[in-house]
Amino acid sequence: MGLFDKKYCSICGEKIGFLGNRKLEDGNLCKTCARKLSPFFSERRHSTVEEIKEQLAYREANKEKVAAFHPTRTINCREYLILDEDKRQLIVTDSRNWKDENPDVIDFSDVTGCDVDVDESRRELYHKNAEGKNVSYEPKRYEYSYTFNMTIAVNNPYFSEIPIRVNDSEIKFRASSEYHRAEALAEEIRDLLMGIRADTRKAVEAAAAPKKKVVCPYCGATTTPDEKGCCEYCGAPVSQ
Repeated sequence: MGLFDKKYCSICGEKIGFLGNRKLEDGNLCKTCARKLSPFFSERRHSTVEEIKEQLAYREANKEKVAAFHPTRTINCREYLILDEDKRQLIVTDSRNWKDENPDVIDFSDVTGCDVDVDESRRELYHKNAEGKNVSYEPKRYEYSYTFNMTIAVNNPYFSEIPIRVNDSEIKFRASSEYHRAEALAEEIRDLLMGIRADTRKAVEAAAAPKKKVVCPYCGATTTPDEKGCCEYCGAPVSQ
């Protein structure tokens, strides 16, 4: 096949326009189908047609989770970190109209870590000499800027990291209030997510622990409480 031969999407079958092809390992992907993939997915070029179909099925099922997602807390960074603490789920999105964007709904139990990185960049400053040319200071002078970036590690079949940029604009001075606010916000998010992870692990361990037999104070039977902590015989609540 030549470079300008017609190509068709291996997913939807539609003709792909000029410069609109997204190559797969064993096929082609149109821009419309590519936009349906997770924004955190980065392995498209090395994915097969079947793997893309599986992810699109996952993304379609995710719409139901988005519809049932009810925010209880929102943290504003450059992106929005939104939590549904009742369902123990979170989303990260850069859109105010997030329901229309189908953000990946992540269970708290799938959060495996959170790292903070401060990116420092510098730009040399110049001054004009007697001839009007820009020349370096002696010694050289630099202007610095700082960006706080976070990476949430997650257990997901299609991506393993969710990036968050904490400060919306570059911070010019390390001793500034903007720097300290961004630093505090990054620490708040990390502590929050790590607290969520610790609580989730404790809940999983508690659910997996063998339950002890107790004597029901209502019917007198020796019983192993069910998942709701009730007597298996009379249904009355008992304590461990």
